[in-house]
Amino acid sequence: MNNLTNIIEAIVFASGEAVPVKFIVEKLGCSVKEVNKCVDELKSKYDEDSGIQLLVFNGKLQFASSPKYKQQISEVLIPIKEKEFTKTILECAALIAYKQPVTKSVLEEIRQVSCDYAIHTLLELDMIVACGRKDAVGKPIMYATTDNFLKRFKLNSIDELPDYEELMAQIAELNNSLMDDEDDGNYLYRKDEYVEDNGEDTQPLQVEEEKKPKVDEDGFEIPEFIEEDDDVIKID
Repeated sequence: MNNLTNIIEAIVFASGEAVPVKFIVEKLGCSVKEVNKCVDELKSKYDEDSGIQLLVFNGKLQFASSPKYKQQISEVLIPIKEKEFTKTILECAALIAYKQPVTKSVLEEIRQVSCDYAIHTLLELDMIVACGRKDAVGKPIMYATTDNFLKRFKLNSIDELPDYEELMAQIAELNNSLMDDEDDGNYLYRKDEYVEDNGEDTQPLQVEEEKKPKVDEDGFEIPEFIEEDDDVIKID
């Protein structure tokens, strides 16, 4: 591959998003024809057997993973993403608890970041619920916490919520510990398991050993109906 191909490859990889070809042409001072030649080289490099593919659409370039490995990618990356978003989700849940009923736009104004993923996840986890629409332009949805929110935060009622700054400090501390723990990092996504406790001590099941046939001194099997006692008559 020529140097321009390597440069375009690096740009598209570093972007992570779709890169317009016209930007490449303008900034690198090359022609569309030259870019197309580089695209052909990259397509040849990232063929059907590769784990990465070069997408060309609407005058843009973007790298994407091969759909053949979708399952394996999900198994590895989804738990990592869940860990990364845990703090954001907890912070949004806390804000909703204090501001409820509250709209997504208010949350985003406070946090200065998009809350789409956090709200979607909290709805899936049944920690918040849409409780109506605000009487404003666009009639935005308002959200409030659920009983499941109280359970997750170990609260009997919303009245038990600590001071906002204190709660945020607790969330930050909790998130740091979870991020360091491979098993607990995704605790928000676990399903609750109910185990009935009847108050009785349980003992592990005993597996009866397989009975080996009894044999006499000459190696013949002794039938089970013959009891092994002193009254058994031996025939020589």
